[in-house]
Amino acid sequence: MDRPIRRSSPAASWMASRGWTPFAFQREVWRGIAQGRSGMLHATTGAGKTYAVWLGILEQLLALHPPGRGAEPLRAIWLTPMRALAADTTRALTEPLRELAPTWTIGQRTGDTASAERARQDRRFPTVLVTTPESLTLMLTRENAREELRSVGFVVVDEWHELIGSKRGVQAQLALARLRQLNPDLVTWGLSATLGNLEEAMSVMCGPDSQPEPLLVRGRIDKQLVIDTLIPPDPGKYTWAGHLGKGMQVPVVEEIAKASTTLVFTNVRSQAEIWYQLLLEARPEWAGELALHHGSLDRATREWVELGLKEGRLRAVVATSSLDLGVDFLPVERVLQIGSAKGVARIMQRAGRSGHAPGRASRLTLVPTNTMEIVEAAAARVAAYAGRVERRDAPAKPLDVLVQHLVTIALGGGFIADALYEEVRTAWSYRTLSREEFDWALAFCERGGESLSAYPDYHRIRKDEQGVWRVPDRGIARRHRLSVGTIVSDASMQVKYLSGGNIGTIEEGFIARLRKGDCFYFAGKLLEFVRVQDMAAYVKRATRKSGTVPTWMGSKMALTTELGDAVLEMMQTAARGEYPHPELVAARPMLETQARLSRIPTPATLLVESYESREGQHLYVHPFAGRHVHLGLASLLAWRLARDRPNTFSISVNDYGFELVSAEPFDLAPVRDGSVFTTADLLHDVLASLNSSELAQRRFREIARVAGLVFTGYPGQPKSMRQLQASSGLFYEVFRKYDQGNLLLSQAEQEVLSQELELSRLRATLERIATRTLDIVALKHPSPMSLPLMVERFREKLTTEQLSTRLDRIICAMEKDAPR
Repeated sequence: MDRPIRRSSPAASWMASRGWTPFAFQREVWRGIAQGRSGMLHATTGAGKTYAVWLGILEQLLALHPPGRGAEPLRAIWLTPMRALAADTTRALTEPLRELAPTWTIGQRTGDTASAERARQDRRFPTVLVTTPESLTLMLTRENAREELRSVGFVVVDEWHELIGSKRGVQAQLALARLRQLNPDLVTWGLSATLGNLEEAMSVMCGPDSQPEPLLVRGRIDKQLVIDTLIPPDPGKYTWAGHLGKGMQVPVVEEIAKASTTLVFTNVRSQAEIWYQLLLEARPEWAGELALHHGSLDRATREWVELGLKEGRLRAVVATSSLDLGVDFLPVERVLQIGSAKGVARIMQRAGRSGHAPGRASRLTLVPTNTMEIVEAAAARVAAYAGRVERRDAPAKPLDVLVQHLVTIALGGGFIADALYEEVRTAWSYRTLSREEFDWALAFCERGGESLSAYPDYHRIRKDEQGVWRVPDRGIARRHRLSVGTIVSDASMQVKYLSGGNIGTIEEGFIARLRKGDCFYFAGKLLEFVRVQDMAAYVKRATRKSGTVPTWMGSKMALTTELGDAVLEMMQTAARGEYPHPELVAARPMLETQARLSRIPTPATLLVESYESREGQHLYVHPFAGRHVHLGLASLLAWRLARDRPNTFSISVNDYGFELVSAEPFDLAPVRDGSVFTTADLLHDVLASLNSSELAQRRFREIARVAGLVFTGYPGQPKSMRQLQASSGLFYEVFRKYDQGNLLLSQAEQEVLSQELELSRLRATLERIATRTLDIVALKHPSPMSLPLMVERFREKLTTEQLSTRLDRIICAMEKDAPR
């Protein structure tokens, strides 16, 4: 298989016919593939990763299987994390395939694939298939999966950075382990644009003991990255979440007017809906040139927007992460990011949506919604230019995914337990899987564990006379195929017009709070709720002028460690009285006010502020570790401070720090001496400080659905969220009482600690605090750093008008007494 690429090779000739010259990194990939080596290509967005890998694979396929011998079986699989990418990827792969191997076929297989196309593929797969992890797993459930997939010699995993840290990535690992078992010569390549732990990420994809040794290729090309900030004219001395938001409406509109096509990114869907309305309100004549794109909109609407972007018909599109990944939108001239992007990798990924071609600059403009985000913008630019990209770690042996995989392979021709155990351990996430854990998962699939053995629906696999495990029941097989996947979201309802036509989906919880006649914005339209019927919410166009905006339950993103450190370094620059960046100049009034009333936090110090008000005693701690870590830290400190003298605390968190408030006074000595920040007995104290069983039960809902315990319903007959929660809650209580050794319970607890509370980051934060000087300040008034935490808490109990009045009073008092 070691065939060096010649300058006159078909791949190079095809590029030359278009006037292109291969980059050095593309030739390096071609050589690696010719040597039969798997690997990973890491290059900036728009650098030419797709053709680097695809032309190398095509070169080898042509040498190994010369065209003209009739129809070829399935030879190559291209895995994409998003269905929206499949069509774009297929078009890119088709161009050289049509010229170099015109008799070979290419197809897509995703959740959006038409039934007629699926039926055609069921009779014979194309030579090249573009698909998703879920659809590939479904292919493994086919009875003849061994025979159909044994011919696959190449797999490409696109946007690996997007998959690696999730259970979808684990699902892909297991599918690759199966394909390697069917064809030991399988060559696997991953594509990535933004990853901090490249070597490990490559090992996760290729397997822990891959031979020959995988090849890591860094595609370095001269591609200009421009990151700047849309600075508000007067940010002020005090700040809180969103307080500059609507004031940025006119500056954003002016920036959009300067460019041909602009992508406007927000972090959540509700924010996208709000900003679409703000843009339309400012420039109603742009109707038809503005569009909205997020994952809850109807697929036809999303495809219309994507096509409009590619053809350059749209002036601007307001989007969420639904447009983060590698669809080519060549007309996009620039990108705006509303609010904090929360991480360096996300900034670089979104910047790459503009100038999406070799030789063109990528430009991203950060739009702060509060003054701290102005400081963060400068820090993000410095960190991005320095390449301080976050690492992404694969989950460790999630047993719910393993349980699903065992049933999948049992459906796909069956398995011998010993052989499958060895195969599963070749997947990185299961490299430390013990035989006891595997046997537990096997027994759980066989009889549902200790507490479900009397229920036939949970006897999903059975061993035959030859020792092969198979699925014995057609009903179980059908339910499993309908449940394959690891994407778990809250139950959603279709939103439809009374007159017919889908608009999209909204979470059931939001719809349940609506009454007839209530109005809300969705898909850029003001809609009036009419009724719920057959798990669909029916609406009509509203005649009113205002309405609410739906909220989705997706958790808020947290500031990453890398970006948090960069912000602290920027604060240290200001603490020295230096303002070398325009963002720091704009934030100077706030930073100088912080220095007057308190201190400016730095990497060498931990700022702790105390304050007394009519509400009681306040404690503000500013570690800059992200909201998830701060929630765990706040709960931990509250529990430790109340351990010797019972007390009740209210908690407020943001990405920069947290607040504890108690009506009763509490002793600050453990804070002053640092003992409250110790890592001793950390796991015990964290679990004791939280309602850990409630958190674990909530996490178990997802695990139960991935493991196949809870069935979400047949097509057209989905179960309601209440039914799903009741079912998973019942399983949780039954297992706790009658099957305490159930490893899915342990997994739920571990996921709470590792994902919701980020225990490893929490421990690392406490260890870093131990190396810092405690800077404890008694405040006379809330400081610019503590005020946003106070506002977070006020928002839960005050109306917008009451909050505004309260803030005016606080700021007036601060201004009156602040030293000059």
